[in-house]
Amino acid sequence: MLSPDVTQQVAALLGREPRGLEAVAVAGPDGQPRVIRVASLVEDKPFPTLFWLVDPVLCYRIDQEEARGLIAQFQQRIDADASLLSKLRRDHIAHIALRESYMSAAVRQRLQALNFSDALAGRGIGGIANFSRIRCLHTWYGAHLVVPNTVGTMLDDWWSEQSS
Repeated sequence: MLSPDVTQQVAALLGREPRGLEAVAVAGPDGQPRVIRVASLVEDKPFPTLFWLVDPVLCYRIDQEEARGLIAQFQQRIDADASLLSKLRRDHIAHIALRESYMSAAVRQRLQALNFSDALAGRGIGGIANFSRIRCLHTWYGAHLVVPNTVGTMLDDWWSEQSS
């Protein structure tokens, strides 16, 4: 169970009350939440984004990279490299398994009763159904801070190259 203080911290970071908040998946050195874990079923609707990046500094930094076209640049690299594409697909599949590992039997049953089982089974990081696509660096990086992934590693490498 999350303490009211943690819930308030997350609400302040989001600018609204969190929906489906289950845990702080990663906290920063100051104890502030960086990544939260969200329920797979929120208000009887499937929610495929398991991890949500809430660190304002990282969110802003990623906003800037997305505005500069980094998603398209990374996507071109992935499209041109069969090894990267294969890793990306494995990341999505591993993420689905991780999401399922957090689901209780009651949530699984409710998803099935609502005919939403397939809505999550085929959706990877950030709810992506096409396992060859990136779509959002925020969701990839939030997931990367919990379990390293290809796009998160590419972003870390990018930032490292930019600072040298």
